[in-house]
Formats: sequence, structure tokens, C-alpha cells
Amino acid sequence: MPNDRSDSSADDPESSPSSQRSRSPQPSQPSAEAPSSSASALAALPALFAEEGRVRAFAAVALGAGDAARVARAAGLSAKETSGALRRLREQGVVASGPDGQLVVVHDRFRELARAARPASWAPEAPAAAGGDGRADMIVRTFVRDGRLVRLPARWTRKKVVLRHIAEQTFAPGVEYPERTVDEKLRAWCEDGEVDHVTLRRHLVDFGHLRRSDGIYARPAESARTGTA
Repeated sequence: MPNDRSDSSADDPESSPSSQRSRSPQPSQPSAEAPSSSASALAALPALFAEEGRVRAFAAVALGAGDAARVARAAGLSAKETSGALRRLREQGVVASGPDGQLVVVHDRFRELARAARPASWAPEAPAAAGGDGRADMIVRTFVRDGRLVRLPARWTRKKVVLRHIAEQTFAPGVEYPERTVDEKLRAWCEDGEVDHVTLRRHLVDFGHLRRSDGIYARPAESARTGTA
């Protein structure tokens, strides 16, 4: 049984911000024609890749072609076709120039669009709407932001509160989930955070918020609740 010890300053969101991961470079001057929101960009994405030349140019950049000349050779496009394709890819923010001036794929743009595509009914419920006492809500708001787990608290009782919240917002009680489905659901919580989905799954099992049997997981109908000292 873990010890219920006093939290260090690591539990203070002001004194210990979550680690910043390296991100793909973003265009320094977004085009005036670029969509003004993730929703509009998401709607434009199928049209962006509906043209074969843009698909070829994007694939060439993804495979390491760092300038227009190399993109043209790798994609089998003319200089004019390459210029037009790269212009559209830049406008949509999926291709940009890196710090060294080489063309790169902006992977964070796709993550942003993936979040925009998430159904509202799927998104984890806001802590304030989840019910419970204010102390538990405050703990959840400290460690869960925008539907993602920033990090796990050091104190055992607080950790159990956060894990319970994730379990309740992700898994229906009594429903059986294969491990692959559990991992898919937990990856969304772990995006850009300090905890990976495998570690989170193990904690949920260890703290009794998920039960595992022969690769099948289920949330108990009534999760054990503890104090939030």
C-alpha cells in the first residue's frame, strides 16, 4: 500500500509546469488564405489531398525532401506543379520550413485537427459537471486540463481521485473492453502529458478502477472512494 505522504512542490501547477515536448516548427507567417479555425481547416483537409500533385508533394516532404527541387524530383512534378502544391500545403499549415530552412511536415497540425474532429459526446466530461465535492473537483482541475492528464499527483489519495475521474469519464461500469480499446481510449488522456497510456492503464488496475481478466478490462459498478486529504 503506497504511503500517504505530503506532496512536494511538484503537485503545485504554478511551481512545476508540465514538461514541454519538442514540437514541429510552425510557419512564421501564416497565409491570409489559411482557415481561421481548426473546424474550417478540418473541413478543407479532404479537398487539400483530393489533388494528386499535392499528395505526391506532401509524401515527398514526409520522406525527407527538404526543398522544392527535391520535392519535384521525388514527386515527379514540374516546377510549377510543385510550387502550387507546396503553396497550398503551407496555407493549410501541414508543411512548413524548419529552423534550417528545410521543408518539414507539421505533425502538431494533424494532432490539432484530430482533436477538432473528436465528437463532443466522446470528450471527457468537465470536472465541474462530474459531480462530487469541491475538493475532488479542485484536484482534478489541477492535474487534468482540456481533457488530458498533465501528470499524476504524488500523494496517494489525490492520485486515486484523478484516476477515478479518468475511469468514470472513459469506461462504462460493467462493460468489457479488450486491451486494444482500453489503450486507444487512454492515449487521448496522455497526449502531451508526462504519463504514457501503458502506465496509466497499470495505475487504473492497481488502484481498483479497472479489473483485468484474460486481456479483458471492466470498470467495477462502484469504484472505491477515499478521502482527499
